Amino acid sequence: MRLFENDSMVPVDPTHLIAVFIVAALYSSVGHGGASGYLAVLSLMSMSKPAASSTALVLNVVVASMSAISYWRAKHLRVRTTITYLIPSVPAAFLGGVLHVPSYMYETLLAICLIVAAVRLAMPLKTGSADIYKQPSWRMIGFVGGVIGLISGIVGIGGGIFLSPVIVLAKWDNTKNASGTAALFIVVNSLAGLFGRYLTNTLQLGGEFAPLMCCAAIGGLIGSHLGAQMCSQTTLKRILSLVLGIASVKLLFA
Repeated sequence: MRLFENDSMVPVDPTHLIAVFIVAALYSSVGHGGASGYLAVLSLMSMSKPAASSTALVLNVVVASMSAISYWRAKHLRVRTTITYLIPSVPAAFLGGVLHVPSYMYETLLAICLIVAAVRLAMPLKTGSADIYKQPSWRMIGFVGGVIGLISGIVGIGGGIFLSPVIVLAKWDNTKNASGTAALFIVVNSLAGLFGRYLTNTLQLGGEFAPLMCCAAIGGLIGSHLGAQMCSQTTLKRILSLVLGIASVKLLFA
């Protein structure tokens, strides 16, 4: 299996590296890995679709791991609760990583993911503590986890961008705990998707992988430590939301 593309000697545009750094910092501050943002950046580069989705998953694992550790240290990561979502999600993510989907379906799913990410980033975070939270039924957990896992494996994201809004809007938990759950959810699902690609010889990384990894790691480290101060990043998050929205429209009408 060829792990890297033949474009390993192509120089990397500094603007792409800066964009990956910003995506990692912003997403990690809310417990996400940033795969949907990386895919938006990679779509503007010459990287092939298989390499882009696999590269985004690897970057996702690194950044989301940092977020998971930060939220766990702050006691906002409920491991047992997260496992209930992962039980149906992991095999679905693995299946999604194995499936070969038509180009138009991949681009449509990616556009939808970017739109969801844009809307999520534009939404103000809810900080109230007066709400009453209740755990969903096992059937609901299985449905939500399975659907998110399948889409995540196909597109090349961890699924946290879908899970945390669902948890918050359905009042299954508060925003802080939802972010911690999303972080660990992303790590495990991304690994499942990568394993599926490895077994089917479709795991391929872009030649620009090394510098992209460095920028994502630095951004993730900074963002995860600044998570408690993320409300001060509202303007930057809205700018990123606009960028993701433009990228999604570009894909839908390409």
